[in-house]
Amino acid sequence: MKFAKIVFWVAGIWGLLVLTPLYFMFDLIGQKDPPPITHPGFFYGFVGLGLAWQVAFIIIATDPVRFRPLMIPSVLEKVSYAAAMIVLVLQHRMRKSDLVFAGTDLLLGVLFVIAYFKTRARSV
Repeated sequence: MKFAKIVFWVAGIWGLLVLTPLYFMFDLIGQKDPPPITHPGFFYGFVGLGLAWQVAFIIIATDPVRFRPLMIPSVLEKVSYAAAMIVLVLQHRMRKSDLVFAGTDLLLGVLFVIAYFKTRARSV
């Protein structure tokens, strides 16, 4: 259980630190990594959804046994992003350097799987 607490606390705090600044970088992203973003609703929707999951990770960290079932969609959240990024790089639609964050998410997804199996289900 201690492993799961640490993993989910780290994931939640890391995610908050990485995602929150995106709210203030909409135009900068288009300038530094053209072309400009053309669908702000998707962009801000992604950021908001991502931040909601970071809060969920912190909630899981407070009581991993109780919130163990939420670890399954947590894995899906991490793996789906990493898989999408890998496919986009293989299709030459993104740069290889963009895999840094995908690798971080993939690592966290693996740690979430380990945390799931190391956390015993609550006895009924």
